[in-house]
Amino acid sequence: MAEIQPLRGWRYAPALSANIDEYVSPLFDVVSVKQREALYRNPLNSIHLSVPRGDDPAGAALARLREWQAQGILRQDELPGIYAYYQYFRLPGSTREYCRKGFMCHIRAYDWDENVVLRHENTLPASVNDRAELLARTRFQTSATHGLYRDEDFELERYLDEAIESPLYATEEDYQGARDVLAVIQDVQVIKRFQAVLAAREVILADGHHRYEGSLAYRQARQQAAGASATGREPWNYHLMYLTNGAADDLRILPTHRLLLELPGGLSTGELLARLEPYFTLLPQAEATDLPEIIAGKRWAFGLYVDGQAYKIRLRPEVHALLDWDTTSEVKNLDLTVLHFFVLEKVLGIVGPDAQRSWPGVAYVRNFAECLQRVDRGEARAAFLVNEVSMAEVEAVCHSGAVMPPKSTFFYPKTIGGFLFSSIADEEAGKVFDQVFQENQP
Repeated sequence: MAEIQPLRGWRYAPALSANIDEYVSPLFDVVSVKQREALYRNPLNSIHLSVPRGDDPAGAALARLREWQAQGILRQDELPGIYAYYQYFRLPGSTREYCRKGFMCHIRAYDWDENVVLRHENTLPASVNDRAELLARTRFQTSATHGLYRDEDFELERYLDEAIESPLYATEEDYQGARDVLAVIQDVQVIKRFQAVLAAREVILADGHHRYEGSLAYRQARQQAAGASATGREPWNYHLMYLTNGAADDLRILPTHRLLLELPGGLSTGELLARLEPYFTLLPQAEATDLPEIIAGKRWAFGLYVDGQAYKIRLRPEVHALLDWDTTSEVKNLDLTVLHFFVLEKVLGIVGPDAQRSWPGVAYVRNFAECLQRVDRGEARAAFLVNEVSMAEVEAVCHSGAVMPPKSTFFYPKTIGGFLFSSIADEEAGKVFDQVFQENQP
C-alpha cells in the first residue's frame, strides 16, 4: 500500500556534526518558550529553519537555508539512502533502557481518503496553513513526521541493527533525556526489501498531523498547477517520515492529563463533586501521589485532584449508554471520550467536541507532578488524571475511520529536528537513483 523512496539527505557538515547536540531542536509544538529562546541564540541551530520567526517567517527560513547551503553548513549526501534512526531512553521511575528503532525515508503524500496513511486526530487549519506556507517557500522538510507500520516478523530490524553499528552521529542526550543515533542504508537490494515490506502495509500517523497535512496542501497546489503534465513522480509528491514498527515493545505512549483552569459559571468544589456523582463513583484517597497506581489498568477510571483532596473516580457502567456523540464505538469506549463527554459536557456544560477543542478553560499537561503543583498554587481549579492510550486502541480507532479526542496520545520520545533534512525542490527530479528505485517498485 505505502510507497516509500530513499532520499539524498541534507545534513550538517562533518565539522559541525561532531557537536550535533548544539544544532538539534525539539518539534515546534512541544518546545517551551524558555527552550525556544535558548535555541534561537545559536545562529546555526535547526530551529531557525523549523520554527522561523519575524515578519515573514517563511522568507526568513528560506534566506537562512540558502545561506547555509552556500556556506557548506548543510551538505547533501552523494548517494540516496534510508536513514536508520534509534532513540534510547528510560521512563520516569524505571531503570530499563528502551530503544525505539525506526528509519527515515520519503513516503508518497497520500490523501486521507486513500486509506494508506491513517490519522487519529483532527488538525487546526491555522497550523496547517503555517506548515504549508513554510514548505511552499523553502521546499525543504526540516523534521520527519512519525508513522507506524505493523510487522510481527520484525524483518527490517536486522538491517537497521546492522546499520546502526556504524552511526553517522549521535546526541549525548536531547531535551527530553533520550539519546538519538543516526545511520544510513545505501544498499539497493536492502532498500528494495524496505519498499516491499511497506508496500503491503498501511501507515498510522502517530505524530505530525499538521506537518503531514501541510505536505498534502502543497502537493495539491502543485498538482493543480501542473494539470495533465503531472507524472506523479515529482519531488513534491513526497513527504519525510520516520517509520517505526507498531508491534515493538519499545513504542511507548504516555498519558496527557486534563487540567481545569476554571470551573464554568463559578462552580464550587462541592457543586463539582455533586454533579459528578450521577455518573461516577467517587472514592477519596489519602495520597494524591498514589493516583496513577490506583487507576492503572482500570477501564474508565480517573484520578481527580481538587482543593488538596484526591479522589479515584470511575464511570458507572450503566450510564455509558448515554454517550450519544456521532462517532464509532471504538472512540466511545476510550477513557478520554468518557472523560470529555461526562465531565466536560455533562458536568461542566461544554457541549460537543468542537466547543471543547476551543474552550480555553482546559490545559493538556503530561507531567503528573505539575498537575498537582498547579492546583496547589491556585493556577488551576482541578486536575483529571488519566491512563495512557494503548497501541491497540490507536489502531482500532484509525481503522474505524474516526478520530480521538484532542491530545489523546503522546508518543515518547519525540523525534528531534536537525538530524536529517529533506529537499523536495524541483531540481531533485530526474536523478539517476530515482529511476533505479522507481522502476523496480515491488
